Amino acid sequence: MRKRTFQRLLVATATLAVATGCKPLDDTMVAIFGRSMRDQRSFDPYENPRPEPEHSIAFSAGNFTKDRFSVNLGESDGTRPDEPFLTPADMAPPGSETVRSLRNPVPADSVSLARGKVLYDRVCVVCHGPAGIGAQAYIAAKHPTVAAYNLAGPQVQAYADGYIASMIRMGRGLMPSYQHEFTYYDRWNIVNYVRELERQYNEANGQGGSQSGGANGQAAGGA
Repeated sequence: MRKRTFQRLLVATATLAVATGCKPLDDTMVAIFGRSMRDQRSFDPYENPRPEPEHSIAFSAGNFTKDRFSVNLGESDGTRPDEPFLTPADMAPPGSETVRSLRNPVPADSVSLARGKVLYDRVCVVCHGPAGIGAQAYIAAKHPTVAAYNLAGPQVQAYADGYIASMIRMGRGLMPSYQHEFTYYDRWNIVNYVRELERQYNEANGQGGSQSGGANGQAAGGA
């Protein structure tokens, strides 16, 4: 008799647990903390991006490879040139002399362009569009009031390679810093791919090749 009563009690307990699940615990968390797992606010990674704390060094910033074909195994980096200290004032168009004088160390070969495309499509395309035309960017369809920057047009073609690379590193205006996303050489790979988008843009508009300064880091016309 006792055994049958125990079995019935066990079945009733299991049924109650299945029927209620984690709700009692969840309700308790709501009473204590004011929120629960049932009501979680979604987060858009491009929503309200925050810069790194002042004087901090991003983890990936120290993980540079000796060259663009090697893997960092903890050894010191003896070949990467030191990046100059920059401030937001350096990023005012068309960039300070410091950023405009930076030389692109990565030749725009097929390897660099392929790598640049992967990185561009992974991070940059949402705001700048697959062809570098801001009006065609994915974010423009969702937020028409957001002015997505046109990377393929004449204005960016006049910028120096060093200015574009520094913009990736420092950010400017609505664009946050992406130095935590891209290492030193990958920033230049993206620059090379942006130049390729400019070349395609010019060809599509009957203007021939890119009018940019190319890999030497200087903009056309000294802009």
